[in-house]
Amino acid sequence: MKPALFLSDLHLSPARPAAVAAFHAFLRGPARDASAVYILGDLFDWWIGDDQLRDRFAAEIAGSLQQLSAAGVPLHLARGNRDFMLGERFAQRVGGTLLSEQTLLDLGGTRTLLSHGDELCTDDVDYQRYRRWIRDPVRQRRLERLPYALRRAIAAFLRRRSRDANALKPEHILDVNADAVADAFRNHRAQRMVHGHTHRPARHEHAVDGVVRERYVLADWHDRGRYLEIDERGVREREIAA
Repeated sequence: MKPALFLSDLHLSPARPAAVAAFHAFLRGPARDASAVYILGDLFDWWIGDDQLRDRFAAEIAGSLQQLSAAGVPLHLARGNRDFMLGERFAQRVGGTLLSEQTLLDLGGTRTLLSHGDELCTDDVDYQRYRRWIRDPVRQRRLERLPYALRRAIAAFLRRRSRDANALKPEHILDVNADAVADAFRNHRAQRMVHGHTHRPARHEHAVDGVVRERYVLADWHDRGRYLEIDERGVREREIAA
C-alpha cells in the first residue's frame, strides 16, 4: 500500500524561494508515489480570494499541483489561518478537493482526524474572536467584492498585526488547548490526530476516557520541507530539499 503524505504551514511566497523550490521538488518526487497528498492549511502565506490566481506566482503553484493530480494522485486541501479564503475555483484549477475544518478518515485501520489546528488554540481568546469574525460567510463575501489591490493591502496589514500581537503573547497561549484536543478525539472517536498551525512538530500522547491516543503536529517549511508519511506500518517523518 502506498503511503499518504501530510504537510502544512508552507507559507509559500516569492519571498521564500527555498520553501518554494522544496515544494516543487516534493511534487515532482515523493508526492508522485503517494496514495494521496493532504495539505492541511497555509499552503500560501496569504490568500485573498481565488482571483489571486491571476498572479504569476500563484498560477505557477497551482500549475504544479494540477500536474500532480493529473498524474492520478488524489489531492486534498484544508484551509489555514493564512489561506482561509481558498475556494472551489482554486480546488477545480488544481484538481483537488477542499476539506472541512475537521476531517476523519481511516489510515491503515486507524481512525485519523485531520485539521489545520488553529481551532484547537482556544486559550488565545483574541484570535478565536477574530477567527469567528473574519470567517463569517457574509463578511467574507463582502471582502471578496473589494478591489484586489485593497484586499492585498488589508492582508499585509493583518499579517503585521498578527505578528506583533503574537510576539507579546505567552508561549502556552499559542499552543493547542488540552481540553479542546480531548473533545476533538472524543467527538470523532479518533485514535490519531494530525494537524499543523503551531509550528511545533512533535508526537504527543493523550489519555482520553482511559484510552491513549496519539497526536502528530506537522512542521512548518521555514528552513526545509518536512512532511509525514502514513500507511498501515505507521507514521514516519520525512524531509526534502530542492
